Amino acid sequence: MMKKKLSLISLLLAVLPVAAQQSYRIPVSEEHEQMQTGRYLPTWESLRTHQTPEWFRNVKFGIWAHWGPQCVEGSGDWMARSMYMEGSREYRWHVEHYGHPSEFGFKDVLPLFRAENWNPDSLVARYKRCGAQYFFVLGNHHDNFDLWDSQYQPWNSQNIGPRRDILEGWAQAARKYGLPLGISFHADHAWTWYEPAQRYDLEGPKAGVWYDGNLTKEDGQGKWWEGLDPQMLYQQNHPMSKGSWDNSAIHGQWDWSNGACPPSREFVTNFYDRTLDAINRYNPDLVYFDVTVLPFYPLSDCGLRIAAHMYNRNPRSVVFGKILSEEQRQALTWDVERGAPNEIIPEPWQTCNCIGNWHYRTSVYENNRYKSAATVVRQLVDIVSKNGNLLLSIPLRADGTYDDKEARILDDLEAWMTPNGESIFNTRPWVRFGEGPVAERVIAMNAQGFNDGQYADIDWQDIRFNQTDKYLYATAMGWPPEGRLVIRSLAKGNPDFRKRITSVHLLGYGRLPARQTAEGLVVQLPEPVNQIAPVLRIRK
Repeated sequence: MMKKKLSLISLLLAVLPVAAQQSYRIPVSEEHEQMQTGRYLPTWESLRTHQTPEWFRNVKFGIWAHWGPQCVEGSGDWMARSMYMEGSREYRWHVEHYGHPSEFGFKDVLPLFRAENWNPDSLVARYKRCGAQYFFVLGNHHDNFDLWDSQYQPWNSQNIGPRRDILEGWAQAARKYGLPLGISFHADHAWTWYEPAQRYDLEGPKAGVWYDGNLTKEDGQGKWWEGLDPQMLYQQNHPMSKGSWDNSAIHGQWDWSNGACPPSREFVTNFYDRTLDAINRYNPDLVYFDVTVLPFYPLSDCGLRIAAHMYNRNPRSVVFGKILSEEQRQALTWDVERGAPNEIIPEPWQTCNCIGNWHYRTSVYENNRYKSAATVVRQLVDIVSKNGNLLLSIPLRADGTYDDKEARILDDLEAWMTPNGESIFNTRPWVRFGEGPVAERVIAMNAQGFNDGQYADIDWQDIRFNQTDKYLYATAMGWPPEGRLVIRSLAKGNPDFRKRITSVHLLGYGRLPARQTAEGLVVQLPEPVNQIAPVLRIRK
């Protein structure tokens, strides 16, 4: 492929490798895809001049179609890794239903992902009705399968399985319903994530028989995948990482430390090319990476170049990163997985969470383990009070549909959001995010988050605040017994809201009398007008 004409900035970066790249062991190649140049350079100093746009602060709530071929077996997230772990639940299920992973590996699951009932138009319309103000889709997961007509990854949804460009279908629907589009890219960790596919059984009749992660293109003669190279999918033509047979070792190596096998420049560049390919085709407003900081950081400049590309293409775009330093939070938008800080964060940030497992898991449905709409709303209200957004995954089955229990959750979300959405969208934090036992608790985060269990006992005793120029909103995290609500932060003589309060408006109901005492603002609520949480609107 003929190289594109280099801009002046690209030329300078190319001829100054010591100054621009010496700290990166694996600099990305731009032979095929080149970073769009402009105001932003692929450096922290330059990226820190970008600010998370106001539109993102306003939208507050997004829905994520975290959906791909790992949904086929209904085994949940990371099944394409776990099916190669001898004795695991996913391994046993796969062997029973499809065969041994030396004979029927994840590559053979891909044609079974057909998306035969997928209707992106109706799904996005449904998500918007229940309050979604932006929409995210999976571009690829750790399974390294691209969900578009990818020119750099032949293992993609146009060639295999649905025989459709999934991203194009989602993008058209998002545009139709006016929702900013986000794409998440996770395939940068396929290098270490798929290492169990290099293994073999230690026990049983197949002991010592290698799994299919070691296959090459030449092994495909006469097979359905003839002409495709399994190493373009599995990426296992490399030594295993330190302690790779320990299934949990990968978590300590997520930032490419602690003995993780470093990726090749070819692999890093392939991820870079694929990501820019999708960005240039589908013009997302938001990009999410399931990584520490940025893809391949700190080994490579790959992630910095992708972020600069996004910001130069669209100065109003958002790029998310996890486990960020204070400096890095000025350059990227901080994402917290399945949790939240217990304080107001000055910069806009996001929680990504799911009502069940990230990829569809049948046992979650069968055992009634979905988060309820009430739990989702309380998490949303808490997050918004702290200057954050919530991105919520509603797992789809392999055919592209949600189940009946998920449908009820969406119905319940819509029922609450319709009268109460004004207390969420276009708001900003108040002087304090809330009051109550959970608000006053010390709640630490674990790595990229994972602390939402510490919020599980939140109830009506906790109140969260946010505001617009005209109103203060106070949301109790449940309906108090006998309807008596006391808001201590609004007690008579408090220094944060000096206006005398004689009435409040209960959203979905109407005006209520209120009186300020030394104890707090006292409100007698009527019978519940929704099944989740009352919201009081107070004129400022």
